Amino acid sequence: MEIKRNIYQKLLDWKNECNGSKALMIEGARRIGKSTIAEKFAKENYQSYILIDFNNASKKVKDNFENLINLDLFYQTLSLEYNKKLYPRHSLIIFDEIQKFPRAREAIKYLVQDGRYDFIETGSLISIKENVKDITVPSEERKIKMYPVTFEEFLCAKGEEILLEYIENCWKNKTPLDQKSHAKAMHVFREYMLVGGMPKSIVAYLENSLDFEKSDIEKRDILNLYRDDIKKAARRYNSKVSALFENIPAYLSTHEKKVVLSKIDEGAVFDRYDEPLFWLDDSMICNLCYKCNDPCVGFALNKNDSAVKCYMGDTGLLVSLAFSENEIAGEQLYKSIMDGKLSLNEGMIYENAISQMISASGHKLYFYTHYSEEKRRNDIEIDFLLSNESKLNFKVFPLEVKSSKNYTTSSLKSFKEKFGKKIDTSFIIHPKNLSIEENVVKIPPYMFGCVFK
Repeated sequence: MEIKRNIYQKLLDWKNECNGSKALMIEGARRIGKSTIAEKFAKENYQSYILIDFNNASKKVKDNFENLINLDLFYQTLSLEYNKKLYPRHSLIIFDEIQKFPRAREAIKYLVQDGRYDFIETGSLISIKENVKDITVPSEERKIKMYPVTFEEFLCAKGEEILLEYIENCWKNKTPLDQKSHAKAMHVFREYMLVGGMPKSIVAYLENSLDFEKSDIEKRDILNLYRDDIKKAARRYNSKVSALFENIPAYLSTHEKKVVLSKIDEGAVFDRYDEPLFWLDDSMICNLCYKCNDPCVGFALNKNDSAVKCYMGDTGLLVSLAFSENEIAGEQLYKSIMDGKLSLNEGMIYENAISQMISASGHKLYFYTHYSEEKRRNDIEIDFLLSNESKLNFKVFPLEVKSSKNYTTSSLKSFKEKFGKKIDTSFIIHPKNLSIEENVVKIPPYMFGCVFK
C-alpha cells in the first residue's frame, strides 16, 4: 500500500522554484520513506529518472565520479549502467543513501552548474555528518527535513479523510467534535501512538487486519538497525550514545523526564555527553528538549544545556523500546493503552507524541521548571514552550500535556502569574474534547496538529 506524504508538495515547490539551479537534499532518520517519496516524485514528474543507491552501486558507477571533467562521458556511463535514456531538463537523477559515498555529494556542485538534469539526494543524518569532513559541501543544495508519518497522514492511510476534514473544520470554528466522533478520533490517535509513524510499521499493521504484533516486529527491526548504525557511525563515543539511547524510556518514565547521567555513568557530567546527545539529535532518532531559564527574553538565548529531555523521534518506536517482546505478546499491553488503563507509562507516551508533532512542525523543543527553595521542589513545570518567534513583540505559548481526564492546572496558573505580560494563548493537551476557558485552549491530541496550520 502507498502512504500519501505531505512532503510531496515541498518537492514540487523545489522543482518549480529552482528549475535545476539547486539540488534537493532530503534529510531524515532511517526508514522514514525518503527513497520512496523521491522515486514516486521522479516517476510522476519526469520523462525518465535514474536512482543510484550507494548501498549497492557498482565499482564502475563509483569510479565514474572521477570523470567529471568530461560530463558527456559521465552521463553516458550512468545511462548505460542503468539502461535509462536521459533527457535534458526532463530527467531526474537520485543519489540515494548519499552518506555512503560522500564523493557524489561533492560532485553536486559541478553537476548542477552543468544544468542538464535535476538532482535529488537522500541521506540518513545518522551518518551523513560523519562523512563530510574531507569534502566540500555544495552550496548548490536546498535541504528539507523529512519526519515520520504524521497523525494526519496516518488518518488518510486508514481511509479516514472525512474524519480529518471534520477535525480541521472544528478547530477552524473552535467547536468540539460530536461525542461519537471524538471517541473515534481518540481511538485512532491511540492507534497512531502505538503503531508510530514508520511506514513499514504502518503497512504491517494495516495490511494484517490491524495486528499490533506485526507492527511491533517491524519496529524492532528498525531499532536494531539504529543500534547497528550507532556502533558504526558514532565511533568516538558510541558507548555513550548507546547508553543514552537504551535509557530513553527510563528517563521519560520519571516525573521530571530529564536525562540523568548518573543512571548510566556515575560521576558523569554534561560536558562529556554533549556530543553524544547532539549526535542523537542530529540523527533525528531523538528530539532534544532543553530547559529555558527565562522565557521572556527568548528560548535559545536562555537555553540550559545541562537540563535536557530526550524524546524518541517516533512514538511507536518508543513503545517497542520501552517494553519487551514478552510484555507485548498477546497484545495485552496494547489493549491496556487502547482502553486508557496503562497509568504508569501513558503520560510518557502522550508527551512523546506531542514532542514529535512539535518537532515535525519545524519548532525546537523547550520546557520550563522553577524550583522553590521554600517548598524544596519544583512548583512550576511546563512541558513545552512555543512562541510566535517575533523579535518586536515576542509572545510565549505554554503547553501542558495531560494523559488523564482528571488533572490540575496549578503549574500553568503560576507560570501565567510569573510571566503574564509575555504570555499569549496557553494550551492544555488532554483526552477530553475541545474547550476554551479564559485564554486557555484545552485541546485533544488528535487536533493539536491543526494549531500549526
